[in-house]
Amino acid sequence: MSEACGLQAGGVIRLAIVVSRFNRAVTDSLLEGAMQAVAKYGVVAGDDDVYSVPGAFELPLVALAAARCPEYDAVVCLGAVIRGETPHFEYVCGQAAAGIRDASLSTGKPIAFGVLTTDDLSQALARAGGAVGNKGYEAVVTAIETLEVLARLQVPGISA
Repeated sequence: MSEACGLQAGGVIRLAIVVSRFNRAVTDSLLEGAMQAVAKYGVVAGDDDVYSVPGAFELPLVALAAARCPEYDAVVCLGAVIRGETPHFEYVCGQAAAGIRDASLSTGKPIAFGVLTTDDLSQALARAGGAVGNKGYEAVVTAIETLEVLARLQVPGISA
């Protein structure tokens, strides 16, 4: 992947970032990692491009809306769902993943899945800037790499 990528007129990639407020100690760190990747790779995603939603279940709808905006080349979704004692975890994880996938397929724009699905808080923190890295950073890289592949394919109706 190149250090500075560019697919829009003017050579700049613009990202929307949709982040869940639930488990904020984790999602704030994911957002911090995402913004570090934005700075490193020279893409555009400022404070006005960050959309906060209550939880992971709300990510797909706002990601779809952002992907429909012509000024965004891709969307990054960030969230953290931590297993509890009820089946709520499975419902939220499955529906968030399916909704994000559907939004990407229906718009033809990359929507990176930076949603942690962990058994406990320590696993989530390890993936939000801890020992396992920062999945928010990785989600931005994923969006950029997917845009680069789509640009090479040049398929009508698929954004790049």
